Amino acid sequence: MRAAVLSTAYIFEQPTRKVENAYEKVRVDNDWTSQQVAQFPDRLIGFCGLNPLKDYALDELARCAKDPNLRRGLKLHFGNSGVDYHNPQHVERLRQVFRAANAYRMAVVVHMRASFSQKLAYGRDEALIFLNELVPAAPDVVIQVAHLAGGGGPGDLAAQEALEVFADAVAKRDPRTRQLWFDVTGIGSVPQMTVEELTLFASRIRQLGVERVVFGSDAPSGGNPAPREAWAAFRKLALSDQEFRTIASNIAPYMR
Repeated sequence: MRAAVLSTAYIFEQPTRKVENAYEKVRVDNDWTSQQVAQFPDRLIGFCGLNPLKDYALDELARCAKDPNLRRGLKLHFGNSGVDYHNPQHVERLRQVFRAANAYRMAVVVHMRASFSQKLAYGRDEALIFLNELVPAAPDVVIQVAHLAGGGGPGDLAAQEALEVFADAVAKRDPRTRQLWFDVTGIGSVPQMTVEELTLFASRIRQLGVERVVFGSDAPSGGNPAPREAWAAFRKLALSDQEFRTIASNIAPYMR
């Protein structure tokens, strides 16, 4: 059994938090992730975490790229980082980070859903900005869209709009989707999901192609289930046994 371990160092730079010496804590968090991965190097692959809007983002990315336990990938959380798709400065900073990750050959796992708490715009238009402006900046590495472009929970119509953009692009064989992967972290693990939502997610997964979808369990805190329970919950989706087997056996390129 192998797994990717995603640093949550970006949490210290969440706009709603007031953390002293935040960058120092970001470094410590990334170093801690590296140390955990180092204990099981044959099983675990570590991803560096940071807020891409911060002035030190490129420096921290360069530092992580030199760490053998973090050099395989970068974890970004747009919602937590306060990314506004309609702020040109934010988009340019993101392009710089994506370009740098591409140069270091670091895969990018991204929670692209804009902030709920800040009520930032999110949906079809923002997914198009992601596809048009950010994906081309990292053409040589995997970009994995977390939570099927949502925040992990049900009833998010904006996330469904965003996911439809990717499903349409895949259906049209848009070359920009060549390196796009998707994870189902949190999908199906919320008890109040309706039959319609479970069916819709299954339909979108088929449109994306089950061969580019991987399972993720998220952190088992704040009500999130542990990995075994998360997989059992995901099995509620209206997919066939063969489709579940395919997703379970998929190996993202950064894991190879």
